[in-house]
Amino acid sequence: MSAVRVAAVDLGASSGRVMLGRVGDGVLDLAEVNRFANRPVRVHGTLHWDILALYAGMLDGLRAASRRAGRLDGIGIDTWAVDYGLLDSSGALLGNPVHYRDARTGGVMDRLVGSAGAERLYRLSGLQFLPINTIYQLAAAAEDPQLAAARRLLLVPDLLGYWLTGQQVAEITNASTTGLLDVTSRTWSAELTDMVGIGPGLLPPLVEPGFRIGELPPEVLDAAGLTGPVPVWAVGSHDTASAVVGVPAASERFAYISCGTWSLVGLELAAPVLTNASMQANFTNELGVDGTVRYLRNVMGLWLLQETLRTWSAAGLPADLDTLLPLAAQVPPFSTVVAVDDPVFLPPGDMPARIVEAARRTGQTPPQGRAEMVRCILDSLALAHRSALRDAQRLSGHDVDVVHLIGGGARNELLCQLTADACGLPVEAGPVEASALGNVLVQARALGAAADDLPGLRALLRRTQPIRRYQPSGRAVDWAAAAARVESPTDRETA
Repeated sequence: MSAVRVAAVDLGASSGRVMLGRVGDGVLDLAEVNRFANRPVRVHGTLHWDILALYAGMLDGLRAASRRAGRLDGIGIDTWAVDYGLLDSSGALLGNPVHYRDARTGGVMDRLVGSAGAERLYRLSGLQFLPINTIYQLAAAAEDPQLAAARRLLLVPDLLGYWLTGQQVAEITNASTTGLLDVTSRTWSAELTDMVGIGPGLLPPLVEPGFRIGELPPEVLDAAGLTGPVPVWAVGSHDTASAVVGVPAASERFAYISCGTWSLVGLELAAPVLTNASMQANFTNELGVDGTVRYLRNVMGLWLLQETLRTWSAAGLPADLDTLLPLAAQVPPFSTVVAVDDPVFLPPGDMPARIVEAARRTGQTPPQGRAEMVRCILDSLALAHRSALRDAQRLSGHDVDVVHLIGGGARNELLCQLTADACGLPVEAGPVEASALGNVLVQARALGAAADDLPGLRALLRRTQPIRRYQPSGRAVDWAAAAARVESPTDRETA
């Protein structure tokens, strides 16, 4: 197989980047060629994504990739889930996409679940009940003139792909996060779309990872400084779907934690788990590459730490994480722990104040300094990882021998060790760039330059990417006692 060069557009909640990948026989190289900020903008009380700035950053990155590589054999796009743009009959965008952290969905999920029935929704979509899911965003926008005028809904990666190629499709891994897809039949569900009053024509045709969406037309080639033909490939366009492809697992007995702003904690399964017990434990069944199911729980993740550091920095306080982590490692464990998935932590704002209030509300002494606050967040996040992993194994009947912690959190040595201690399993940390690597590998496979199955792609990852192993230490009984301080009565009944 000859080596190919492809661009992975990888957009996260706080930044985007374009990565240049080179894949061939025994070769998997990745280089960042452009990084740009992803700054949400609040206008008239609504929080939006600045989608045009993201598109411009993507074009700048493609231009940089072309300068570095000389040519591109493909482009793939992965982003966060659930958010969308609406197009009118001419294909024009009807306003910037609304951010999933906007307050418009407040109370909407409870109303829709109450009227439709939780069991019915879960049986169809298999999704965790989160107020940010697309189905609840659409319910919140029911009276919005933009929705009435819309003729097509495109999720963020599909919208960017449309601007590159002129083709309107819905890549299935991201579509499965909307709450509008039947997870068993892998098709759009008329029953679910009817619940929020949208017609079936609003949703584009579904495609699988590896599908050739189209080619860049001359005006886009010009804007990006590229020489054609350059195809755009569907990849696992939900960044977690790409990240799971990027897990360097040696067997099927693994769990993954894709750790960034969110921690996605789960297993790779062959079929969804749609039991009442799974629903009660708030697990989600999202579709993965090659017909797999990402059975996972969304945990609030490093968002708490990111917002804490941002709050301190805005107040002129020292907020260097590299300095704080060694100090946090010296703080006695479990001094304060909080439930990281408490909805109070979801919006932007003064995170330290909310953590202090949560500690007081549960009868604990709040963190007394910045190192104590960091240790509180990381202990609490490790406990959330433990809870999700134990539940995933119990509910699916799928036991694991190792936890792969991938994404930006793999750089955080304290968090990796605490997760190994909490879960009582070895943690293999890395690759950090799992989403971009998974994106690149799916493109390379479509081009005939990589193995044709997931085990083969993962074997290449193990041969080429640095991985650090953390062995569990400490006493399981101490973690169990700490977990009891943040678990709800329902959690304790199902543990």
